[in-house]
Amino acid sequence: MTTAANDAGIATRALIFALLALACGHMLSTLLRTIPAVSLDLMAADFHMEPQALASLTSIYHFAFAAAQIPVGAAMDRFGVRPVSLSLLAGTVFGAVASGFATGPESFALGQLLLGIATSGMLMCPMTLAAKQLSAARFGLWSGAILSIGNIGMLLSSSPLAFVIDHYGWRAGFWISAFGGILVALAVFALVPNQPAEHKDDSSPLAQMIEVVRLGLSRPLRGLIALALVSLASSLVLRGLWGGPWLMQIKGLTRVEAGNQLGAFTLAMIAGPLCIGMVDRRLGRRRELVVGTHAFAALLLALMALGAPHLAVAWLFGVTVMPPYYDLALFVLIGLSTSAQPLLFGMSRQLVDAQVAGKALAALNLAFFLGTALMQSLTGAVAALAGLPAVLLFMAAALALGVLIFLTYTRANS
Repeated sequence: MTTAANDAGIATRALIFALLALACGHMLSTLLRTIPAVSLDLMAADFHMEPQALASLTSIYHFAFAAAQIPVGAAMDRFGVRPVSLSLLAGTVFGAVASGFATGPESFALGQLLLGIATSGMLMCPMTLAAKQLSAARFGLWSGAILSIGNIGMLLSSSPLAFVIDHYGWRAGFWISAFGGILVALAVFALVPNQPAEHKDDSSPLAQMIEVVRLGLSRPLRGLIALALVSLASSLVLRGLWGGPWLMQIKGLTRVEAGNQLGAFTLAMIAGPLCIGMVDRRLGRRRELVVGTHAFAALLLALMALGAPHLAVAWLFGVTVMPPYYDLALFVLIGLSTSAQPLLFGMSRQLVDAQVAGKALAALNLAFFLGTALMQSLTGAVAALAGLPAVLLFMAAALALGVLIFLTYTRANS
């Protein structure tokens, strides 16, 4: 009995270390996707282009990330988590180096394309290993832990990255990420076990993509997909792109001061899913909770925009511009309220048959990241035409529209 218990303990510890190694890959992914938030101005100056144009260019990362979701998932079924993870980490190192060596928009776009593809499976790898090895209860615990570890990457891309960029330039962020990718790859090589591949679906990636899109467009999921397209986008695009320029250009903060505020935003995004999960279990009214939190986030984005110089909120308080602490409070509240996104996964599993639940989750995941790519691209054009306050108002309007469509298509299921 003692020997069996010892063996079980050793196996558990080995699995924990493997999951932690893979979760560090997800942390690296969130770091890389949010580097532009605190370096957009310097990168644009180096490339001799407008920051708004470069902002639209960075959406290539998210388009590539979304497009690679299903092929990478299929590869994990066919080849296993370990070889796929190592391949993706090698691609991440290469993409980070390419981005760091970029001399213009074309070479930077290539680096972003490579990074989008390579980091697309960084969350799926630890989730897949956990799903195969853990019970449903323990998987729920570890899925939250994996997401929290991943969001540490956004903490690293706030004040610490701002300090590095101020002293060593924006390229240093990509060099550090490349070195981190090598360390994570060594950890994965040493700690993640080789598992036999599972040939669950031998259809082509294109056939799988078509089936996922068809399911996503079906009436039961239409409302969830509409909200998913703008939900994650509203938080990631604000945190990963426009939050830094807003605080530095509109509110006059230094790069490190802006990084501190974005760090608080990230902490709220880490704590938010746990808080929302507890509220959901207590209330038992998931649809109303999703609607309320997303509508509140839309209102908060509008209030942030209207606190800009000479706009409505600033005028109402009798000041030229609302102080930075106003934005800090709004950032934290936005981080908490947009954390209801995971509830959409739970709703999707209730709305479709069990045999297509996996594809329903893939459709939502695809919508989350495709929406982020579209939002990032469109807000670059909005910024060029009308400025940063208009970007926040555009995001608020998109989020409100997503809530209305969600309400329309889920009414019968409330």
